[in-house]
Amino acid sequence: MRPTRGHLAWLITALTLWALLPPAAHAAWEPTKPIELVIPAGTGGGADQMARLIAGIAEKHKLSPRPIIVVNKAGGAGAEGFLYVKGKKGDAHTIIITLSNLFTTPLHTGVPFSWKDLTPITRMALDQFILWVNAETPYKTAKEYLAAVKEKGGTMKMAGTGSAQEDQIITILLEQSQGVKFIYVPFKGGGEVCVNLVGNHVDSTVNNPIECVSHWKAGRVRPLAVFDTARIPDADWKDIPTIKEAIGADINYLMLRGIFGTPDMPKEAVEWYQGFLKKVYDSPEFKEYLSRGALKPSWLTGSDYVSWLQGAEQLHKDLMTKGGLLKK
Repeated sequence: MRPTRGHLAWLITALTLWALLPPAAHAAWEPTKPIELVIPAGTGGGADQMARLIAGIAEKHKLSPRPIIVVNKAGGAGAEGFLYVKGKKGDAHTIIITLSNLFTTPLHTGVPFSWKDLTPITRMALDQFILWVNAETPYKTAKEYLAAVKEKGGTMKMAGTGSAQEDQIITILLEQSQGVKFIYVPFKGGGEVCVNLVGNHVDSTVNNPIECVSHWKAGRVRPLAVFDTARIPDADWKDIPTIKEAIGADINYLMLRGIFGTPDMPKEAVEWYQGFLKKVYDSPEFKEYLSRGALKPSWLTGSDYVSWLQGAEQLHKDLMTKGGLLKK
């Protein structure tokens, strides 16, 4: 049956009105296949724990129509993960959780990658660093421990995640501030770092709180100082002094816990991920995780997030210059 002139006029009017509707009135974008969440670090560390928590919260509360598949790509201090996501231009089903190796890895290695290659989605938290020792050692304060490090003349081992990453930056700043020297021992992930401290294979670490909290609660490790301008306010952590209180040193460092998408990720997909991740962020499970792990709640999106990233990149360039860690 041929359409009448009246039918055609009605169809044209309907299509015109639909086109004029605001974007929210159209069918919204949502994932049509599993979402790959890449972790540019090893298993057991802070980024790995947060990524797996996000996937778990999404499944528990049915926040995504498709499952989230968590994948660790730790090679090259995270370069493997960053380059993998960089190579998936326009892919709306791949995201990556980022640490500050987002800045440190390209600055140290010269790998062809910049945070600007990816699509910023949101900053979810800022992570603390703590100076830890084994609980079986006699050191009750950072001052006592650093005096022993100085006395032993550069033979004591400081463990950290990766080479020329956040942990080593803090270690170098501590050495320069106190006139001490460590043997820095890199591992692939923060969980592995704390396990080696528990096993007395190293003398200290500067792990994130979440990476050592279970061992701390079990009485295996001891926190000596936090590398921030103020004490951690949560009840479990508030008695740990700042590094300035402990030894008079201004060594302050917070690490990014953010989410990025692939290069040129569609705007509709970015908006979906922001809405999805805000629901995760507001969930009781995520709030409990932030408190238990002493992370700073730090939700940020859009131009404010981009401005923060620009400042963070310059900060890392300055710190790594001071520590002699820039690629020559």
